[in-house]
Amino acid sequence: MTHTSHPYAHRLGIIRDWKSRWFAADSKSYRENIKVDETIRRFLTKRLRGTYTSNIEIERSANELRVVLHTARPGLVIGRSGENAEKLRKELATVVRTVAPADRRTLKLDIIEIRQPETDAAVVAYMVAEGLEKRMPFRRILKQTVEKVMAAREVQGVRIAVSGRLGGAEMSRKEELKKGRIPLQTFRADIDFAHEKAYLPYGVIGIKVWIYRGDIYEDKRAQVHFGETPARG
Repeated sequence: MTHTSHPYAHRLGIIRDWKSRWFAADSKSYRENIKVDETIRRFLTKRLRGTYTSNIEIERSANELRVVLHTARPGLVIGRSGENAEKLRKELATVVRTVAPADRRTLKLDIIEIRQPETDAAVVAYMVAEGLEKRMPFRRILKQTVEKVMAAREVQGVRIAVSGRLGGAEMSRKEELKKGRIPLQTFRADIDFAHEKAYLPYGVIGIKVWIYRGDIYEDKRAQVHFGETPARG
């Protein structure tokens, strides 16, 4: 067994927050909420493929279920005058009622735009998957994507790994390309991680992306300590 930990889970409670935020009073509602969350994520991942949706957050209050989508193509999700978003909300409400008929919370859907898609690992992973599905050479895709990601100002390192029947070869293998730093064991390191699948005629190719966006520090405000005399210039 290896000692590999997930870059997101590794930083929970330090620089990351939970993607599902709610409180369950008893074990029955806890089980139901977990089931609903998984159903929502599975449905949206399948339904919004191609819209560069990276992150799905779920929040619950006493009478409201709020789903927050982070996407690089909000226009595709919202649609003309919001008709796609309203249709998606109704479909999502139907799915939730199927899994949890007793849940009477009002479902709300919020869509947030990702300003810089090149700094989001999930979006970059889908870009690689799109290129592979268009039958482009995988080495060219890796090189172009790494250069595009490193061109962003806040990105300090990127690593992309692909594995499977690359180039249609009989035997599967793994290839990766890395540029810059990826400090996986540093808790304050803001590392975004995502994995995606490219569906090709001869099999599925797995894609993993790590993007290092610098360190996150606590705000260090100027504090005047008790008994100290401030310096005069």
